[in-house]
Amino acid sequence: MGKSIYFLFILTLLTSCGGNKKDNPDAGGISVNDTGKAVITFTSYEHDFGKIAEGEKVGCIFKYSNTGTSDLIVTSASASCGCTVPKYDVKPIAPGGSGTMEVMFDATGRSGIQTKTVTVKSNADVQVVILKITADVVENSNN
Repeated sequence: MGKSIYFLFILTLLTSCGGNKKDNPDAGGISVNDTGKAVITFTSYEHDFGKIAEGEKVGCIFKYSNTGTSDLIVTSASASCGCTVPKYDVKPIAPGGSGTMEVMFDATGRSGIQTKTVTVKSNADVQVVILKITADVVENSNN
């Protein structure tokens, strides 16, 4: 009988110690699933605006999803030039969820073929992803 009480005590102790604040939405913070790896998968890594007029402002949306098993958190997105501005979802993306990265390009003062990049950093298994936009900026005939 002594062994069965000891076993029951150990079993109770092991099963009662499982509360983790970060998995509890009532804990006052953002609930983050960190049981595996986040994987960021973009539907496309490049966008070509084609011919646009000098001075034109254009934008595109890069869609991505979390194909991993842990929450995905995009920590930053920075452009190679001040003429390119990225905007992204800041909330964690659950496994199977998706998000968007909007990239705006201002062709003011530009001409010819323009290639710009956006460096996306996250907690994913591949922590840095490079997105690329291109445009053929032609002289605005209204000048």
